[in-house]
Amino acid sequence: MTPQTSSQAGAAVKAADRAHVFHSWSAQELIDPLAVAGAEGSYFWDYEGNRYLDFTSGLVFTNIGYQHPKVVAAIQEQAGKLVTFAPAFAIEARSEAARLIAERTPGDLDKIFFTNGGAEAVENAVRMARLHTGRHKVLSAYRSYHGATSTAINVTGDPRRWPSDNGSAGVVHFWAPFLYRSPFHAETEEQECQRALQHLEDTIAFEGPATIAAIILETIPGTAGIMVPPPGYLAGVREICDRYGIVFVLDEVMAGFGRTGTWFAAEHFDVTPDLMTFAKGVNSGYVPLGGVAISGAIAETFARRPYPGGLTYSGHPLACAAAVATIDVMAEESVVERAAHLGATVLGPGLRELAERHPSVGEVRGLGAFWAVELVRDRETREPLVPYNAAGEANAPMAAFAAAAKKHGLWPFLNMNRTHVVPPCTISEAEAKEGLAALDEALSVADEHTV
Repeated sequence: MTPQTSSQAGAAVKAADRAHVFHSWSAQELIDPLAVAGAEGSYFWDYEGNRYLDFTSGLVFTNIGYQHPKVVAAIQEQAGKLVTFAPAFAIEARSEAARLIAERTPGDLDKIFFTNGGAEAVENAVRMARLHTGRHKVLSAYRSYHGATSTAINVTGDPRRWPSDNGSAGVVHFWAPFLYRSPFHAETEEQECQRALQHLEDTIAFEGPATIAAIILETIPGTAGIMVPPPGYLAGVREICDRYGIVFVLDEVMAGFGRTGTWFAAEHFDVTPDLMTFAKGVNSGYVPLGGVAISGAIAETFARRPYPGGLTYSGHPLACAAAVATIDVMAEESVVERAAHLGATVLGPGLRELAERHPSVGEVRGLGAFWAVELVRDRETREPLVPYNAAGEANAPMAAFAAAAKKHGLWPFLNMNRTHVVPPCTISEAEAKEGLAALDEALSVADEHTV
């Protein structure tokens, strides 16, 4: 696809946006959104003809890249056949999408409740857990993000929760393992695992096991920093949940559908939750879709008791047709295996090589096409490049890093003092190396802010 170039058209798009679009997570007068003219594969471009390699996958959802012709064709075909229909009926696209997802989820997560996105999936997973157990409290990690609906934002641990925090929501936060910034003063992964599990046990004891409906964790936390849990941690949480009758929920909204080099990140840890949420990569975000994969025991709770929840667009035909086509493409083109290979042979080694040369890189971590680069002022003290939740002038070093990346044709994913490397799982090795070269240049700017 040839990039469009039309300054006038771009200006019109920008003017309409600024006049009428209210953007999420933003002070409206302080943002300057780029007017995008098109996208294909791993790239997008503006109306001036500037092309960017997308190391964000949108918001970590275009796992098969932009404009995959087979998925576009499937959406067009479904629109011609049955563009929409109410969720109470059985329709082919919805049934087939559910079947294909259930085939790939671990264990007996064979029932699929469809939502419009990840936050609604978390919202309904928490509701199911509370109704199934008859309990109200939910435990979640501080370093986490689960969505922006009422329950999901309270379950979230990062600062986006603060303006909407509701102490009566029954949510209790705890520290999950993160060895690089260990809250447990651990020196090894084994220590971090053991101490994190003991901390969770202590939290449960003081909160009252009989009051806790669910523990929800991102299998591998996404926006919070892509911290791969140490061996044994998730299995330990599974054992704790079983012992106290607590529902174990894994949030795979970002980590699922090939992102980590397996269909679901839970496969890396050989653990099966009671509920699993998904969205994003299920159809590469081509049409909004999310859902909850439900275990047999929880499904049985609602076999003769109505589930008190639903959505007008649950299992929308266009979204489900896109999911069917996306899963088929991922299987046909070995996208999951490609992501695993990419992480093992290109992204992982390449990022570690950059870490050796740039004093601003404190740690590199990740799997598949799911990586984080922790930027620091001082490697010895591990002081972050910018303060926690920095904004304005305090965030200037990260802003300078981002500007340098864009100058070299790379669109970066930034959160706090990190840049995440999360390109489409279909990115070629040559494209990935192109992105790493641009990242190399941008890190030289971050190096200027080290001590």
